Amino acid sequence: MDIKVLKKDDSRSIFQISKINASIANAIRRYIIAYVPTMAIHDVEIKKNGSALYDEVLAHRLGLTPLKTDLKSYKLWEGKKSEVPKSAQYELKLTLNAKGPCTVFGSDLKSQDPKVFAAFEKMPIVKLLEGQEIELITTARLGQGKEHAKFSPGLAVYKGVPELIVTKDSNVKDCLERLSEVITKKGNGLEIKDLTNWNEANEDICESFGVEVESSKEDFIFTIESWGQLPPREIFTKAIDMFDTKLDEFQTIVKKIK
Repeated sequence: MDIKVLKKDDSRSIFQISKINASIANAIRRYIIAYVPTMAIHDVEIKKNGSALYDEVLAHRLGLTPLKTDLKSYKLWEGKKSEVPKSAQYELKLTLNAKGPCTVFGSDLKSQDPKVFAAFEKMPIVKLLEGQEIELITTARLGQGKEHAKFSPGLAVYKGVPELIVTKDSNVKDCLERLSEVITKKGNGLEIKDLTNWNEANEDICESFGVEVESSKEDFIFTIESWGQLPPREIFTKAIDMFDTKLDEFQTIVKKIK
């Protein structure tokens, strides 16, 4: 397996993985969105709510507020959710107190842990008018996307590396003129300049000029876009670690079969 980073920033990473198959690629994608744990609010104790939002709507917005996650300081509870230990290793308290007139943002959530806070400071939670007030205590814990989407760390998609195939019926000249910013001539064929800028619209244009687009079955382009809880690199490495652990467990079970 070879990995080549094509483009990255704080919230998104695009890279190429070679010498695998679609089954492995899809397993990595599933582990990213469904198994990599993140911190999210799962319980809200509302003491005052004078806002225009019902209690359950306010709680829902808090639950979907991405929280920066420190995976080294907290443990993922895999037992019954009603039996989560009341321990600092499993739970974290965040409070919210605000009086109108104001807009309550994610930054107004006060955490007991300086490493865990709202990923986006200016994410609006609720607007308070003159005389309106909210006071609440929330409890956050680690969870997985397979349990609830609020725990999913981000978006993960992949596609086979595209190859442009020129035939005797291809109108190479017009195709080059139309897509001069994304493709270039290479020998008697065509080549994509930047795989990160390639999309389905470009494929449709190529095919309209008789240039076939064939997706590789062993080389893939992955895109990971974080929702803010974890950086893309940590999301990917954690997914690989968890996948590797599951494979070891599977191998152990297979060895016991007689």
